[in-house]
Amino acid sequence: MQGDFALHHRVFFRLGIESVPVKVPSDLDSIDGLVIPGGESTTLSLLINSFELREPLINFGKDHPVMGICAGLIMMAKEVPDERVQPFGFLNITVDRNAYGRQIESSTEMVKYHFNSNTEIELATTLIRAPKISEMGDDIQVLGEFNGSPVAVISGHHLGLSFHPELDEIDIFHQILFDPSSKYYTKKSNQVYAT
Repeated sequence: MQGDFALHHRVFFRLGIESVPVKVPSDLDSIDGLVIPGGESTTLSLLINSFELREPLINFGKDHPVMGICAGLIMMAKEVPDERVQPFGFLNITVDRNAYGRQIESSTEMVKYHFNSNTEIELATTLIRAPKISEMGDDIQVLGEFNGSPVAVISGHHLGLSFHPELDEIDIFHQILFDPSSKYYTKKSNQVYAT
């Protein structure tokens, strides 16, 4: 409905995973997982309500992997201090919108990500009006931090990112949730595996 979903389709294509757009509730019947892309969280919330997708998406997320990117992370939170946004509560986190600054202050930083106790990978991390995770529950595993704040978190089969991996053609986060042939695939666990 909004955001640069075409870039996510491109990532899935490179991984050999078929992807389709989701615009109406019945679209959820034919998919095994979902990416909520970046965009504008207040607009996303409004569109989700307008297309009567809120309850179907919440029900889908109970049993299926969901990844939220930037505004998608906001939608996945339990709490958002903005009454215009009605998040799904997939991740036990509180998220502050646009906490990393305005569009003009967007940047790409090198951030170290820990996918298990033995694996650390440094990746380009593009923050565009990025949300900041200000609080999180004990069930949240932090995969990466920037300036002391989490920018990548996972809990069960839900993954949230403050940044846009698709802009830097990074596919490891898509592999974590959606690619069973990948060494990074989580198998809906709270642990992320890498060799």
